[in-house]
Amino acid sequence: MLLAVEHQDAILHNLIRTGSGTQFGGDHKLKEVNDYQSFTQSVPLRDYEQLKNYIEEIKLGKPNILWKGKPIYLAKTSGTTSGVKYIPITKDSIPNHIQTARNALLCYMAESGNTAFASGKMIFLSGSPALERTGGIPTGRLSGIVNHHIPAYLRANQLPSFETNCIEDWETKLDQIVAETLLQDMSLISGIPPWMQMYFDRLTEKTGKKIGDLFPHFSVMVQGGVNFEPYKAKLIESIGRNIDTIELFPASEGFFAFQDSQTEPGLLLNTNSGIFFEFVPAGEIFQTNPTRLSLKDVKLGENYAMIINSNAGLWGYNLGDTVKFVSINPYRLIVTGRTKHFISAFGEHVIGEEVEQAMLFALKEHPAKVTEFTVAPMVQQGEGKSYHEWFIEFEESPTHIEDFAKTLNEALRKKNVYYDDLMRGNILLPLKISKLRKNGFIEYMKGEGKLGGQNKVPRLSNDRKLAEGLTPYLQHE
Repeated sequence: MLLAVEHQDAILHNLIRTGSGTQFGGDHKLKEVNDYQSFTQSVPLRDYEQLKNYIEEIKLGKPNILWKGKPIYLAKTSGTTSGVKYIPITKDSIPNHIQTARNALLCYMAESGNTAFASGKMIFLSGSPALERTGGIPTGRLSGIVNHHIPAYLRANQLPSFETNCIEDWETKLDQIVAETLLQDMSLISGIPPWMQMYFDRLTEKTGKKIGDLFPHFSVMVQGGVNFEPYKAKLIESIGRNIDTIELFPASEGFFAFQDSQTEPGLLLNTNSGIFFEFVPAGEIFQTNPTRLSLKDVKLGENYAMIINSNAGLWGYNLGDTVKFVSINPYRLIVTGRTKHFISAFGEHVIGEEVEQAMLFALKEHPAKVTEFTVAPMVQQGEGKSYHEWFIEFEESPTHIEDFAKTLNEALRKKNVYYDDLMRGNILLPLKISKLRKNGFIEYMKGEGKLGGQNKVPRLSNDRKLAEGLTPYLQHE
């Protein structure tokens, strides 16, 4: 605990010292900053849009804007609210992305004793490694950039081929990945859970076999990008046996945490890897002057918006992710949702963690299999007419959908006191379920040009935009 705090202090001072020689440092008087308190007074919180004027300068090829010199890459990512984002990756920040993934595997090997998987074939379901240039800077998806830095000792066993990885169309790429891996001795499979599930489904369609039978030495599944729990049961069933899993918390902005133990809950925060973390109580994140906490002041069980300052040149940067610490010694956390993905159309402020836990409870009470789901408000005039609409794609529906919906609603009431109050006050009707047809979410994502790669369906919306997009894919019974 103390060592982690010391590392964070050292990182902050290094960031300030290096950053003071940049355009950003001059604009924010970093030369006058000497501790965390003065740092918070000089560097305001901001999201991508508020950093964009500096990014535009970088895209023109100008040096010393957010960090010394020029970035060695720009990670191109589609933001939920900002359109395409260009996130700098510097010579100083690239080790964070590469070494953290390595550390996650090494921690697993040390704890489990399973080192055999390193001798088998490994697949990383990722974006294309093909890069373009922006202002002379190589630009592409983070997973594609990282692909160029996979150590030689792993590259020999890496699948798919570079040519297949460069295919942009996800379904074409997936068919080629299946063809290349079908007869291989796969030991590790990595990716975002919904896209791993799609890969597993294609393999089973082609062979009629469970994944665990198809790949007898498959022993480690590495995943990240979304909360694993809602997808876990279906993935394990597709495999046909239990398997060790390693959860990661990466983003274009940095690699923040990883599962360092198969027995302890939560992900170990990456406290000594060029990132200085701040935490803002989630309920204050949209206030003008929210409380800002460094690592030493966080508390267990509190929901925080995570802020980063990094040697990639991101300063006071609001990631949009909310986290909760489950351990302080060492610092382990879970990701609870997104600051902009919530429902508060009626003042309830329901977050991702609450709907996911309600769903898991309902699935225990009423056995069913869920492929994917999202929730949006339905606002209708008149007291007691509005409700939350849950769009759910079932692989296997519950026997009694009405009982399932009732249990789901009661579970959410227990999780969120404001939602419960709105029920008691007859402001909201109980939630309603709209069932999507098979592959409904995949068809929707394909229509939006967001199939595969690092794209994710938002768990929650505060408006009807996503709901309206899903309407053509509803199941009509």
